[in-house]
Amino acid sequence: YVQTFRMELANTIYNYERIRAADDVSSTGKLEEIKESVLATLKLENMAPLYSQLCQKFSWNLDSNVLASMKLANETELQSIESKLKDAQKNAGDMEVLDAMFSKARYLAKIGSWDEAYSSYDLILAKPKISTGKKIDANMEKAKIALLTQDNKKLKDIVSEAKKLSEIGGDWDRRNRLKVYEAYYLLSFRDIRQAAKLFLDCIATFTCVELCTYKTFMFYALLTNIISLDRNDIRKKLVNDPHVITVIRELPSAQKLLHGIYNCDYKQFFSAIVELHPDLLQDRFLGPVTVFLVREYRVLAYSQFLEAYQSVMLSSMAQSFGISVPLLDGELSRFIAAGRISAKIDKVGDIVETSRPDKKNAQYQEVIRKGDLLLNQIQKLVRVIDV
Repeated sequence: YVQTFRMELANTIYNYERIRAADDVSSTGKLEEIKESVLATLKLENMAPLYSQLCQKFSWNLDSNVLASMKLANETELQSIESKLKDAQKNAGDMEVLDAMFSKARYLAKIGSWDEAYSSYDLILAKPKISTGKKIDANMEKAKIALLTQDNKKLKDIVSEAKKLSEIGGDWDRRNRLKVYEAYYLLSFRDIRQAAKLFLDCIATFTCVELCTYKTFMFYALLTNIISLDRNDIRKKLVNDPHVITVIRELPSAQKLLHGIYNCDYKQFFSAIVELHPDLLQDRFLGPVTVFLVREYRVLAYSQFLEAYQSVMLSSMAQSFGISVPLLDGELSRFIAAGRISAKIDKVGDIVETSRPDKKNAQYQEVIRKGDLLLNQIQKLVRVIDV
């Protein structure tokens, strides 16, 4: 918790904002409870800049005495860090100076002074005698600030720079941790499948404890990879993986989801989706993609079920999923029309007929399409050369 408390706090603030936006009178008590929890953390950690930001953003009553006390504590700590930095500059070497500069940047990030923290990290990156490893560290810590504030534009630039540095001279641990930062970045940009690959790569080697606990990391890894892996890979990389087996007991809903789809127990799978839905909404990274995830889970389950049949009774299929026939009919109609499921519904016979896609014909059509594009590009190039 000491490592991840700022991420936990950011998630609490996200849920306050989410519930507040819903404008539900019945949630007033819950809102007040979350607000008190946030204020208690801000006071405990003397986060004066963030306290001011939130009071302004949510129109909370700002207690000037509390703010003055926080600012005094911040100034005292920053003066102490500055004195250590000056002492290091006079009497110590480059490493001690760098450590003091990191201490200042980290403290500014801790209290929520985001702009000053960015500037402090930029000063570190601008130092002439700094190793590639330390540059990666500074960029990852900047990325954490961008994740906290959900500044996706900054996050994109920072992660891109960190990846370039990692290719030049990053060690194994930094490269491994950077994968988790990149996965979070991809989640922020709603690229679930690419994020899933990175989460999967880090299951056995997770060390990025400053961003999340291993349990939270595993939650993300499971929920994203269920829609990204085929059934054989789900068995090898998730169901039978010893690291997953160790942690999944603490995630009963995710366990139910994973085993439901793997064991073709679709009623259990749909039940797990319903159980997970509140957890998805309450997560600041998964909340914005909840609709996408739930839709993909349903498409996956329907497709996997229909693969075993040439035709099946609509009522029988509805029973397997534990849902009503009208609901199943509506969902299948929508997914078939969108091209997500290869099937057709015979309403008269109460039957769903699957239509296997012709892979060879599809490949042939793809070759022709790419050939046409290539010919067009060659013709354009010839015209340019002739001119």
